[in-house]
Amino acid sequence: MPRTLSASDMVTPGSLRPPPTEPTEGEQAGQPLLEGAPSSASLDSLIQHLVPTADYYPEKAYIFTFLLSSRLFIEPRELLARVCHLCIEQQQLDKPVLDKARVRKFGPKLLQLLAEWTETFPRDFQEEAAIGHMKDVVGRIAPCDEAYRKRMHQLLQALHQKLAALGQCPEGLVGTDKPISYRTKPPASIHRELLGICSDPYMLAQQLTHVELERLRHIGPEEFVQAFVNKDPLASTQPCFSDKTNNLEAYVKWFNRLCYLVATEICMPAKKKQRAQVIEFFIDVARECFNIGNFNSLMAIISGMNMSPVSRLKKTWAKVKTAKFFILEHQMDPTGNFCNYRTALRGAAHRSLTAHSSREKIVIPFFSLLIKDIYFLNEGCANRLPNGNVNFEKFLELAKQVGEFITWKQVECPFEQDPGITHYLHTAPIFSEDGLYLASYESESPENQTEKERWKSLRSSILGKT
Repeated sequence: MPRTLSASDMVTPGSLRPPPTEPTEGEQAGQPLLEGAPSSASLDSLIQHLVPTADYYPEKAYIFTFLLSSRLFIEPRELLARVCHLCIEQQQLDKPVLDKARVRKFGPKLLQLLAEWTETFPRDFQEEAAIGHMKDVVGRIAPCDEAYRKRMHQLLQALHQKLAALGQCPEGLVGTDKPISYRTKPPASIHRELLGICSDPYMLAQQLTHVELERLRHIGPEEFVQAFVNKDPLASTQPCFSDKTNNLEAYVKWFNRLCYLVATEICMPAKKKQRAQVIEFFIDVARECFNIGNFNSLMAIISGMNMSPVSRLKKTWAKVKTAKFFILEHQMDPTGNFCNYRTALRGAAHRSLTAHSSREKIVIPFFSLLIKDIYFLNEGCANRLPNGNVNFEKFLELAKQVGEFITWKQVECPFEQDPGITHYLHTAPIFSEDGLYLASYESESPENQTEKERWKSLRSSILGKT
């Protein structure tokens, strides 16, 4: 019998380093964590560190870290405006006569920064004002080399293509995944069981991986910060963002839908032999997900089989060969803050780094745990130190976690898509929790007084029977 996981079992805070101590002399007294970058500094100093010059270009890791975390303190469009203003001011681009030799050293660095920014955070440039800032600063250096204008045109084309692709939502990404209440088992013409659509566990694991990667592709790195954004105590405005985490939230809803779909498929058949076959099928699918590196679908399947309406089906489970299931459960055991899973994830990540095929590059983490890790990092360390400096060390750790995820989500799915299977995964009816319990009780009668009372209540409220 599977054991039912409680919400408190799922996640415990990981060990977090305390915030760095306040510098004693000057705002950059901490040991640099990137070359030239302080562990803490004022926001103005960190912005200045982002601005390229004729002889300086910030490290790639710094660019990603600061662009990711800066939105906690300043809106992206305002940050872009300040960066462009500093470039114009420091390179004297507002003068009638430019130092062409100096601009030719500075120009490629400016365009490289804008390219990295638009590539990694394209949604920062959805407003015309942001495009205007870019065109203005590049237009000032274009007279020194027409190649700058051509490069800017290419950059804007790539940006528009990326924004257009992000606007094309995959099936089921937008809309409701509301479960239906169990009333009567729908006729075969309306409800088709999953095993009738796909009876090959490896094929279903591949199609689940397709769905996962398609949904992950739409999640921007900034959503991880915006999900936990609070009003900055030194800011005079309201929080910069409130509802810009739609893709992240939709992905969490997909996980919940898959849990309920698994439970629905198990509870639907009338005969326990058929239910046992469905359970064994999902065990094999979960194992294939593990081998692929699709830990999110793996955890959703295990969670679906661990839901109380499914786990209480003792007569059904008695017919199931559970050895493989217990091995998978052990891999995803929440004990020790998911120690076993984290070890498996590191193994998959290492395989991805040394991969010789796109198949070996796949790493799809258990997403809810990733979110909670980031949440505890955010809650465990202050955004600012007591002297008002930005705690940049915290944001380096945040960028490390989010950056790894960004690498994983960019992997192209090597498996051929089967539209019929993916459509079923997105659209098949699923039971509500009450519907699952009622289906479960209809399959195997209540065993105690509590279950009998709940069954009676559900029959009354859903079926109108007493």
